[in-house]
Amino acid sequence: MTTLATGTESLTRDALTVLQPGFTGTSAPDWLLRHLGEGLASVGLFGRNIESPEQLAALTAQLREARPEVLVAIDEEGGDVTRLEARNGSSFPGNHALGHVDDTGLTRDVAHELGRRLAACGVNLNWAPSADVNSNPDNPVIGVRSFGDDPDLVARHTVAYVEGLQAAGVAAVVKHFPGHGDTAVDSHHALPRIDADMTTLRERELVPFQAAIDSGAKGVMSAHILLPALDESLPGTLSPAALMGLLRASREDGGLGHTGLIVTDGMEMEAISGTYGLERGSVLAVAAGADALCVGGGLSDEETVLRLRDALVRAVHDGELTEQRLADAAARVRSLARWTRTAGAAAREAASGGAGAASAEGGAVAASGVGLEAARRALRVTASPSWEPLTEPPFVASFTPTANIAVGGETPWGVAAELTRPLPGTTAATYGADDAQAAGGASGLLERVLADAAGRRIVAVVRDVHRHPWMAAALDALLAARPESVVVEMGVPQAPPAGALHIATHGAARVCGRAAAEVVAGEATGR
Repeated sequence: MTTLATGTESLTRDALTVLQPGFTGTSAPDWLLRHLGEGLASVGLFGRNIESPEQLAALTAQLREARPEVLVAIDEEGGDVTRLEARNGSSFPGNHALGHVDDTGLTRDVAHELGRRLAACGVNLNWAPSADVNSNPDNPVIGVRSFGDDPDLVARHTVAYVEGLQAAGVAAVVKHFPGHGDTAVDSHHALPRIDADMTTLRERELVPFQAAIDSGAKGVMSAHILLPALDESLPGTLSPAALMGLLRASREDGGLGHTGLIVTDGMEMEAISGTYGLERGSVLAVAAGADALCVGGGLSDEETVLRLRDALVRAVHDGELTEQRLADAAARVRSLARWTRTAGAAAREAASGGAGAASAEGGAVAASGVGLEAARRALRVTASPSWEPLTEPPFVASFTPTANIAVGGETPWGVAAELTRPLPGTTAATYGADDAQAAGGASGLLERVLADAAGRRIVAVVRDVHRHPWMAAALDALLAARPESVVVEMGVPQAPPAGALHIATHGAARVCGRAAAEVVAGEATGR
């Protein structure tokens, strides 16, 4: 049991300790450094905070000057969700590609290299990997972020990822407990509901989480989803039944036996803030068993920190939150911060020669080996008997869905940039649902694509074509008019292969685009 140090000052310190806020800019603002000195123990980083590995290393050093044992957290899954390489696309394929290859050694190597790069820049806590079983192919927010739809496959790759990441001295936070894979609603926008019974949950959703916990994962992130079989009224993040009765309870008592940190998903997400309010939701989360509150993806100012700090202190005074629960949560945060310091030193000692902050060029080169190898192995290539690689620069038509918030709209994806290397002069254009509507449907959009192509061979790039009727109709119309076209699917490949050459990359990372471009241009045959 945590020893209590009573008084408003200690309460305020503990309230700050359980927050994981974000900020704007590429250097730490004065208010953030001041609160680190007052008890704040974690900082969340996003793409807006990162320009280069050197700049990131300088930023994290600045944070550690204010608090040596600070948790510097990031949402770096690799693949589609990258903050480290948000401007150019990831050097690593994501989970779905790794699950398709199904080589746990490769997954471990990818996670370790990613962890090494994070640690070299001073990041010691990663809100990854996703342990969600993507059992619903229409899922709008998980998809290629999942290793797959088989619980045992997801479990073994989650374990491999955790082992690789933590061997590099970076704490892993598996997400989104108790499982976000069977949803058709994005919790960034609304509260999803999963109507599976407990037997199904234990046989499907919970399998990867149990495996990750058993393997020593340092953290678990809660999901803002409603599972009536577990709690009829409260979403997982706010549910004592989910966090204490299932996640934290011992195996003997029917729980998963997690003794590490419980982190919430972003508290400003509409599933919580739009229903309960930011302050009320945060109090309920800590009372339910959460140890750290992730906030800062959308709210990134001092006012947010002060609002949440004061709400937690007030809740203790009002009897809504016990001082013991808040103290226990803060103690777990500090304990993990101490672990990262020790684990980081051990990882640096184990690394031959030791690695400081990688340069932007050197880091990309170091990562390209295992990342590109994984992306190449993840390709599924289907070619017609008459297919011949392109020798002239094509026109790349990217049919682009609206990016979900987790992925973000700022990270480039596709194959056009990668095709310009083997096929200089490649041109490209992007088309969305609004373009299809403005053109009067698939036939009108086809006319525009053919005009833009100006007689060139067409490489059509799609993402989850099975989830977007406008995209499927546009692709069908294109292939009817130009059957020699190439199709590159960079999402979950649910639709059957089509086109003279069909490449499923199982993700939209930059290296996935490069691997596909190599096949299109005949530099590789694919698998």
